[in-house]
Amino acid sequence: MKTTLTFLLSFLTATVLNAGIEAGVARKTITPEIPIWLSGYASRTKPADGILHDLWAKALVIEDEKDRKIVIVTIDIIGLTHDLHEEIFRRVSEKHGMVRSELILNSSHTHSGPVIWPSLSVMYTLGDTDLQRVVRYSGTLADNIVSVIDQAFLDLEPANLFYGQGSAGIAVNRRQKKANGVVIGVNPEGPVDHSVPVIEVLSASGEKKAILFGYACHNTTLDIYQVNGDYAGFAQIEIEKEIPGTTAMYIAGCGADQNPNPRRSVEIAREHGKTLADAVIKVISGGMSEIHGPIRTSYTSTTLEFRPVSTKLLKEDLLSDSPYKIRRANFILSSLEKGYDITKLSYPVQAVRFGNDFTLLALAGEVVVDYSLKTKLNYPDENLFVAGYSSEVQCYIPSKRILEEGGYEPETSMIYYGMPGPFADDVEERVFQAIGKVMHKTGAHINRKK
Repeated sequence: MKTTLTFLLSFLTATVLNAGIEAGVARKTITPEIPIWLSGYASRTKPADGILHDLWAKALVIEDEKDRKIVIVTIDIIGLTHDLHEEIFRRVSEKHGMVRSELILNSSHTHSGPVIWPSLSVMYTLGDTDLQRVVRYSGTLADNIVSVIDQAFLDLEPANLFYGQGSAGIAVNRRQKKANGVVIGVNPEGPVDHSVPVIEVLSASGEKKAILFGYACHNTTLDIYQVNGDYAGFAQIEIEKEIPGTTAMYIAGCGADQNPNPRRSVEIAREHGKTLADAVIKVISGGMSEIHGPIRTSYTSTTLEFRPVSTKLLKEDLLSDSPYKIRRANFILSSLEKGYDITKLSYPVQAVRFGNDFTLLALAGEVVVDYSLKTKLNYPDENLFVAGYSSEVQCYIPSKRILEEGGYEPETSMIYYGMPGPFADDVEERVFQAIGKVMHKTGAHINRKK
């Protein structure tokens, strides 16, 4: 009887403290029809021939008593293109009166989801039929994401929010130093971020509406020809099995230079998913802190510059044995011939802060773990999660350290993304200037005594 009374008092207290907060949740399957080409691996030679489990778009809308809101959408795909990002925002802005900072789109970066055309198009030589399939899928994807956001708005009701943090040892730094440079391998001494932030959304009656959780690791356990969400997909499935009626939403962190370890079997992917799900369940079971309003959001776009382009080297690439170098060189040289500006990239950065309780920083592109670790050092008083793969995934975003070291993330990957070459040396400085801007506008202040 005492335990029951304590629970009721705690629940009533939480309800009062979170007065004015409303939340709505919705989900929609985005599993493609097969056969369709999967994205992420240049080594693939054919379209997918099966479906291991469904892919999802899931939306969480949170509003405070002043009608300030944040819409968080998690999507089981490799990443959104710039055009898709812009189209989705335009449509939901017209429908719901939202400003740019109120929409966070995050992709799980599964390498077992469909090609999102034209992202990473340098990787593939698609026939007309295969090309039409992926183009149609990308068009339908925008419709599905707008639809799931609409549904989440219709689900708005009084809610309570809670935060906690756990840990999972799935990721290992993959930048292994060899005599001939840095290669993708296993580097147990390299930097990692094993934190697992968890946001729990409860209805006024105490039902678990949604569980939002994150992790910083490439979603690349599998390289098979079956559609699936990899370990992040399995983690969501496991959480929803353990907590019936909830919607589990995975946010990808700064895992661009992190790989799950070990890899390459469905059973291992399922085990990684369970490990992550267990970490989330442990946080929920162990007691969490309340999250309050007001909701503060901020969005900015900075400019990242590339190193000067060498047309001489690009012309040499046209004569190479690599089809990827040939395609990239042809694309860049054609762009230069037309007078397009390929010297810079527009880069979105945004943040949402709930009172003084929790902050989500969302960075575009494939962001390396250095950005998460350094941001947490800069803002040690914040319960903070730094997400990558947000808004749009244009290419890898290396830190100054990784840019100097070279290797796949700052150099080779730019071929597959059709970029003119590595970023200029000030890429990290420019990104952190943008981070400082959005964090300051949401009320977070950097610790200058670090």
